[in-house]
Amino acid sequence: MTSLFSFVKRYIYPLAWALFIGILCGFPGKDIPHVSILELLEFDKWIHAGVFFILVFLLSRAYLTSPVELFRHHAILIAFCIAVTYGGLLEILQATLFIDRSADVYDFIANSFGALVAVGWIKKIGLKKS
Repeated sequence: MTSLFSFVKRYIYPLAWALFIGILCGFPGKDIPHVSILELLEFDKWIHAGVFFILVFLLSRAYLTSPVELFRHHAILIAFCIAVTYGGLLEILQATLFIDRSADVYDFIANSFGALVAVGWIKKIGLKKS
């Protein structure tokens, strides 16, 4: 029971954030507001990058506290790979399962870009086990 509690405690924030991202990506396209000035600036791509930046940060923090040495040692790489894979999976789901949504390779690129920027930022600040 203690290991389950520590697992939940360690991963609650990244799992909740991933769920939040999944819910946002699953909204029907007609329910998403369109603002022309923001579309001109490709504001949605910055949103994609930002939410995946946060996902990598949260996952990295969680893996840095893992009892598994391999996870601690490769926390940032694992977090990056999970985020990029999750971003790709969400695009596939938008193309195949979600109502009134379609896959967008540029969204996937923005997701991956945000994840990559997070890796660079984490390495620069020297994120440590807390």
